[in-house]
Amino acid sequence: MQMPTYIDVLAAQDRIRPYLKPTPLLSYPSINELIGAEVFIKHENCQPIGAFKIRGGINLISQLSDEEKKRGVIGASTGNHGQSIAYASRLFGVKATIVVPEQSNPGKIASMKALGAEIIFHGDTFDEARIHCEQLAKTHGYRYIHSGDEPDLIAGVGTETLELLQDEPEIDIIIVPVGGGSGAAGACIVAKSINPKIKVIGVQSEASPAAHDSWKQGILVERPNRTSVEGLSTGTAFELPQRILREHLDDFILVSEQDIKIATVWMIKHAHTLAEGAGAAPLAAAYKIKDSLRGKKVGLICSGGNLSIEKLREALDLEKNAQNV
Repeated sequence: MQMPTYIDVLAAQDRIRPYLKPTPLLSYPSINELIGAEVFIKHENCQPIGAFKIRGGINLISQLSDEEKKRGVIGASTGNHGQSIAYASRLFGVKATIVVPEQSNPGKIASMKALGAEIIFHGDTFDEARIHCEQLAKTHGYRYIHSGDEPDLIAGVGTETLELLQDEPEIDIIIVPVGGGSGAAGACIVAKSINPKIKVIGVQSEASPAAHDSWKQGILVERPNRTSVEGLSTGTAFELPQRILREHLDDFILVSEQDIKIATVWMIKHAHTLAEGAGAAPLAAAYKIKDSLRGKKVGLICSGGNLSIEKLREALDLEKNAQNV
């Protein structure tokens, strides 16, 4: 796989522009006070599917050959990657099949179905769904769209960081959530091409640290996948994002499931924003390292807002119980 370049991201922006408006980049006084820095939140939760991955889906599927479009596409997802494939497939008249774990976010499933995708439930985890998806792709001849090892996906999602830096060129640090790592890889490509002094920091749940540990060790490793956060849920690191992260990522932080839930509530209270766990994780990481962020301009990628009612209740209950202690 060829690593995507900054030129690829610029080309992706041109392809995406007819279909997607730039998402807001906003700063909130109470978040700034909480972190002790000038913080800018990139609101990918405002995308039509409520998540950043739509950028990659449009960039990739718009470039498929007629033969690939005729075969149809398939992908494995906990929700946002699948919504991206479904949305872009509907735009370009392609049949889409998405394999999801049995206990997936019902809101994301409903969205994929409404977008015309066929949904296949398989397994308890993303990795079990992914393996089954790969088998179906071989059996039926579908064009398999991996959620990380796709240069066009990475170039597409890199446009979120490109927009961020076009709006705020003086950003010092960008914190981005990592599941498979496509978003962080895209952020690294863009930030380091525009200004190598910009630090890019990844954040993952300590309950599913495969990408973090792979980056630390310099090899792909598997780890238990126990997080309840769909966008951070993977037990296996992906080759292409890891190659990019090993070259360009400045730091990688693990946060607890509790940290993420608390940050989810903070996003509601201080930024008036409904963020799913992955979208709130950068705020959790910023709070964890806030002493090192003082006086800096910090960009946080709110990667999505597809939070289920059940997980919202869990976050609110956690905060309520904490206040009563």
